[in-house]
Amino acid sequence: MTTFVKCPTCGKQVAWSEDSRWKPFCSERCKLIDLGAWADGSHSIPGEKVLQKSDSESED
Repeated sequence: MTTFVKCPTCGKQVAWSEDSRWKPFCSERCKLIDLGAWADGSHSIPGEKVLQKSDSESED
């Protein structure tokens, strides 16, 4: 029995199998849309903010 999942980008049904090249996405296009959302900050994992050293505190 084949398991089906929804594409995270468009919601299309995708077979979860060795033959599904872009799983869990339905296509390379949907995969790249998702990657772009992570890159521009639209997608994120909640957590505590990380403080970074300011330029004046950096070691020379």
